[in-house]
Amino acid sequence: MEWVAGLFNVLPLEEATHRLAAGRLPPRAAAITFDDGYADNAQVALTILKRHALPATFFICTGTLNGGRMWNDTVIEAVRRAPGNELDLSTLGLGRYPVGSPKDRNHAIQQLLRQLKHLSPEVRAGKVDAVRAKVGERLPDDLMMTSEQVRALHRAGMGIGAHTVSHPILSRLDPAQVRQEITVGRQTLASIIDAKISLFAYPNGKPGEDYGPEHVAIVRELGFSAAFSTAWGAARKDSDYFQLPRFTPWDKSLALFSLRSIQNVLRGKPQVA
Repeated sequence: MEWVAGLFNVLPLEEATHRLAAGRLPPRAAAITFDDGYADNAQVALTILKRHALPATFFICTGTLNGGRMWNDTVIEAVRRAPGNELDLSTLGLGRYPVGSPKDRNHAIQQLLRQLKHLSPEVRAGKVDAVRAKVGERLPDDLMMTSEQVRALHRAGMGIGAHTVSHPILSRLDPAQVRQEITVGRQTLASIIDAKISLFAYPNGKPGEDYGPEHVAIVRELGFSAAFSTAWGAARKDSDYFQLPRFTPWDKSLALFSLRSIQNVLRGKPQVA
């Protein structure tokens, strides 16, 4: 975050979208976002953001607040804790995996996530619960935020955005389910912080794969002011404000971080659905 503070003019995300539309962004404008609602966002990230006087927006799934878990974390934590040297999930149609080493467990996790990710929420939830039961170990229930932590972020001046209830792949849902996921998640957050929720981020966020034009239309009809994908690129005044791109630089040196940031700006028009 020290690099971000030094390289960019960091704005609150909602302000940045308004200034983008008005053509009044400062040079090297950027905004910071976090997705899903992990507890460490409030426990760790908030302290770092405040240290550097940086605003950020947190897109939060409401169904995992207050002791819940993202489905992928249930898989990850179950495989980490699986006893023995083999995890046999063949009766669930998910295969059999060696888990005798950390490398084996990581491979099993990646394979399972790949199989489960694009299932319908109901089918996926059933299989994930069956994996948890098969392992039979107690899993952590403090990975995600509490409602009070969401309020603490809001009180600290951070933005709160909608990210559905259960983080489904929207392209796997029917229109009524999409509306319910988005609307209920938004209403729950609004009641927690007693404020309007104007921004939305598509779960997983790959244009044309995780969401399509019909989902963009729903988000627009529901009255959000802007929405965000995970397509890389830089937003421009003529961007689709309901498919604004986001960029995730993972580099561990300032030189590579700076280079990748420049490359992202030069990528051209971001992908849209």
